[in-house]
Amino acid sequence: MGRVGAPHGLRGWVKVVPLSQDPAALIAHKVWWVKKPGTQTWREIEVALARVHGKALVAEFRGVGLREEAAVLRGSEIALPRESLAPPAANEYYWSDLEGMDVVNRSGARLGRVAGLTESGAHPLLRVASDERTDERLIPFVPVYIDRVDVAARRIDVDWEADY
Repeated sequence: MGRVGAPHGLRGWVKVVPLSQDPAALIAHKVWWVKKPGTQTWREIEVALARVHGKALVAEFRGVGLREEAAVLRGSEIALPRESLAPPAANEYYWSDLEGMDVVNRSGARLGRVAGLTESGAHPLLRVASDERTDERLIPFVPVYIDRVDVAARRIDVDWEADY
């Protein structure tokens, strides 16, 4: 949902770079999950205040009152518990739901599994990893290349050749 940027001010506030289409989506939630870089452990943190600040957010966390304490959080990922999120609309997906899905082209060739998604500025890119390649394929997640997403079957059908 976002990433903690630099400290903001002297009283422990942080800048937050939102990763959702609606930058203000995080503001409605009073508890965020935070994971520091290089760790696998998520911890809950209570949000005292948060507001939109340009294209980013600024937030104050309970228990973080100094700039130095805020600096320790820099680079941390921000997430929300799944049960607190609204169900996606038709033909919309949470990125985490797409991760691990098989990617198959129109010829029936399995291109790999979704390793993650990346925002390119213009549109998201599926990062597709396979056992046959050392690099990842980057497939634009737009209707011209994505034929179907079958959440139940954990499969994405694409118009993308194996030799691209």
